[in-house]
Amino acid sequence: MTERNQTTITEFLLLGLPIQPEQKHRFYILFLAMYLTTVLGNLLIIVLILLDSHLHTPMCLFLSNLSFSDLCFSSVTVPKLLQNIRTQISSNFYAGCLTQMYSFMFFADLGSFLLVAVAYDHYVAICFPLHYNSIMSSMLCVCLVVLSQVLTTFHAMLYTLLLTRLSFCGDNLIFLFFCDLSALVKLAWSDTYVNELVILIIGGLIGVIPFFLIIVSYIRIVSSTFKVLSVGSIHKVFSTYGSHLSVVSLFYGMGGMLYLSPLDNNSPVKEIVMAVMYTVVTPMLNPFIYSLRNRDMHVSLRRVFCKMKLPFCLYGNTWEC
Repeated sequence: MTERNQTTITEFLLLGLPIQPEQKHRFYILFLAMYLTTVLGNLLIIVLILLDSHLHTPMCLFLSNLSFSDLCFSSVTVPKLLQNIRTQISSNFYAGCLTQMYSFMFFADLGSFLLVAVAYDHYVAICFPLHYNSIMSSMLCVCLVVLSQVLTTFHAMLYTLLLTRLSFCGDNLIFLFFCDLSALVKLAWSDTYVNELVILIIGGLIGVIPFFLIIVSYIRIVSSTFKVLSVGSIHKVFSTYGSHLSVVSLFYGMGGMLYLSPLDNNSPVKEIVMAVMYTVVTPMLNPFIYSLRNRDMHVSLRRVFCKMKLPFCLYGNTWEC
């Protein structure tokens, strides 16, 4: 026991992306551009919703929270990735790893639950348009957001507390660019059966149930569109919600492969690719898929530009005030 205590790990080394030194500048510029796109896109959505009273709707409430979640989710990992590309190998202390892991789990889960709220809002708007205002009341919307935050806090805290019971006395190399739960469990010196069981059961429920609810919502939407809409409207609905489902599939698909597959079966390269898709690509796509393609967002953007008395604003396919 004394020998183990003497070798207790207080710092983890993050190996990051397996790229050649001569290519690190290209990858650094690429990921920096993607991160800035994520930040600016999500900030634009949040600012537009705050400034324009016409966007103070249930859908925009969910979208603003989703944008904030994506912004924070990306900011938890991508700056560390950029640092890792510059230095090749970066480090993170034990407390910092736990904080990063908790933040990562919190914002990932929050985004998942908010995607369910967005899908439910779409479902009510398409299937019950005459009762939309009564169903999607302000109280219900606030309750959905608060419930999402409570559930994500519990889930992230559960994983973090279970991780603190493990001892780390051997290898301290993490083949990722951030302190990931599965990577930390692999490095644990003590028995990890309880942690792996919780990841499989609780993580499965947190991942599968929201995904199932989203799929059911869109199935009901598709079923309703065939009953009441024209062929052109059906094509528009499929075009809009098909892109939504593509982001949902990417988010849950990468997360499921990363966390629900057996921990020993994932190769380091496979985990890195899935982690990049999960933490970098998806948060960058969400603003464009869910918000910036939204007609109300376009109108709001034009309205805000004109209020600022800029010499142009969007009108049809031209900029004009």
